[in-house]
Amino acid sequence: MTPQNLIFDYIADVWMDGDAEGLEDETPIAELNIIDSAGIYDLVHYLQGEFRITVPLQDISLKNFRSVSTITALVDRLQKADRAAEEVGGAA
Repeated sequence: MTPQNLIFDYIADVWMDGDAEGLEDETPIAELNIIDSAGIYDLVHYLQGEFRITVPLQDISLKNFRSVSTITALVDRLQKADRAAEEVGGAA
């Protein structure tokens, strides 16, 4: 399963009673009250556990959690940064 699919499923299961109808890549999940600011922290915890990433505090903002698409982009960026750091650390 892709990160995007896992994120879709998690949001649907936790905040939409398992029904993802109307949830698209660019659906503004905070603006539509699908998820609130406290829910973003729950989602951060899920992302860190599921994708083995660390979401820096400065990245926990509505800009990065606006939609499934922006959340997926954040996960991709953090995974790439982690891989790059591992490569640098392994080369030392």
